[in-house]
Amino acid sequence: MKPLYQMFAHYNQWANGRVFEAVDALADAVYRSEEGAAFGSIHRTLNHLLAADRIWLNRLTGEGSAPTRLDAILCEDRASLRKERAATDAVIIAYVGRLDEDAFERTFTYTPITNPKPVTQRLGPVLSHFFNHQTHHRGQVHALLTRLAGKAPALDLIYYQRESGEGF
Repeated sequence: MKPLYQMFAHYNQWANGRVFEAVDALADAVYRSEEGAAFGSIHRTLNHLLAADRIWLNRLTGEGSAPTRLDAILCEDRASLRKERAATDAVIIAYVGRLDEDAFERTFTYTPITNPKPVTQRLGPVLSHFFNHQTHHRGQVHALLTRLAGKAPALDLIYYQRESGEGF
C-alpha cells in the first residue's frame, strides 16, 4: 500500500505545480472572479484545498496549525498561496514516507468540522479520501481554467506516471 500512497503524494505535488503554473497566467480579476464553483473562485478553491490538507495533516500528525473553517482564506495573494501549497505538499510527501506498511490498517479517531462527532477509521481509506478530495477540487479549478482561459493543463494521473516513470 505504501508505494501507492507515495505515488499519490508525489502526483499531488506535480498536479498542484501544474495548476499554479496555469493560474499564474491569469489576470487577478479573473483568478478571483466568482464563478459558481463549490468555493466560488479559483482563489477560494485553492485556499480550500490548502485548508483541508492542513486540517487532515493536523488530524493525522498532531502537528501544524489547522483552520477551523473549510472556506478559510489562508493566503490572500497567489505568491503566498503557491509557496504555502508547495510547503504543504512537501509535508504530505514526508508524512507518507514515514509510514510503515502496518500503518494503513491502524485506526485513528478524528472529529470532522462539518459534523463534530468523533469518527474512528483505518488510515488507508482516510488517505484515499485525502488524495481523492484534492483531485476533486483540482478538477473544479481545471474546469474554471478551461472556461476562463480557454485551456487547462493535463492533470490525469497517467500523464504524471509517464513523466515520472512511476508505475512502469
